[in-house]
Amino acid sequence: MCHRDRLKAWKPDDQLTRELASLNEGRRNAVNRRTELANEIKSQLKLYFPVALQILENDITTALAADLLVQWQTLAELQKVSPGKLRKFFYGHNSRQEKKILERLALIKEAKPLTTDVAIIRPNALRVKLLAQQLKSLLPFIAEYERRIAELFGSHPDRFLFDNLPGAGPALAPRLLTAFGTDRDRFEVAGDLLNLSGIGPVRIASGKKTGKSASVHCRRACPKFLRQSFHEFGECSIRYCPWAQACYQAQRGRGKGHHAAVRAVTFKWIRILFACWKQRTPYDPQRYFQALQTRGSDYAQTTA
Repeated sequence: MCHRDRLKAWKPDDQLTRELASLNEGRRNAVNRRTELANEIKSQLKLYFPVALQILENDITTALAADLLVQWQTLAELQKVSPGKLRKFFYGHNSRQEKKILERLALIKEAKPLTTDVAIIRPNALRVKLLAQQLKSLLPFIAEYERRIAELFGSHPDRFLFDNLPGAGPALAPRLLTAFGTDRDRFEVAGDLLNLSGIGPVRIASGKKTGKSASVHCRRACPKFLRQSFHEFGECSIRYCPWAQACYQAQRGRGKGHHAAVRAVTFKWIRILFACWKQRTPYDPQRYFQALQTRGSDYAQTTA
């Protein structure tokens, strides 16, 4: 093994951070499963009961959608239900806007079946009921994950470094915290975390291809959840942070694709957050704007 002298003893994060990290990843897996179920339900409904997607406004991830499809899997079943019972159902799921309720009731009353072939309807209806029941069972656990994450994040001593970042929110802020961890000696420079996370690119130089002419590729060998956390934060920040939006637009103007442009934004964010994390100093947008002005950055013009 080369460079054994550079190896460091691994130090685990404290119990609070490790538990929070596990909850973050568990929640994300549950959310991914919710998305898979919702997409499969949509595919099934399009085969025999497409009006359900209109009634649910194409959102199958909610408790309202799960409960409705567990009770009534076909248009014929739904049209047999009295308007009063349907109104009570929608009220019970906090859908109480009179205009929306009337629109839904009208849709149900006036809808025509896509098919009357029971060989299509019955198997698909059973499949929808199965998937909707799985979705219904999953939703309380996602809520429990989110409750426990909020509780642990709220008591974490490093919370102040991440809870006010533009675009982070209640899901991404805890993920950013655990991405950095509590061992401030683990990473000597921001580049260490950039490489580990896969946000830092791989440069391949050979023969005459050196320096700027070297080929640049996305880093594939990395912890996928860590990369995903940073990438999603970078993408969300574009909507709330002027300099991030300017950086993204500049990258797209140079011909970069969406994800490559997001990685460029995220690259800058990791360098900023690394300094904040090392110094235990919260990110100050005004201070960073002044730094951009001092350097004469084009991003400062957009931020102003």
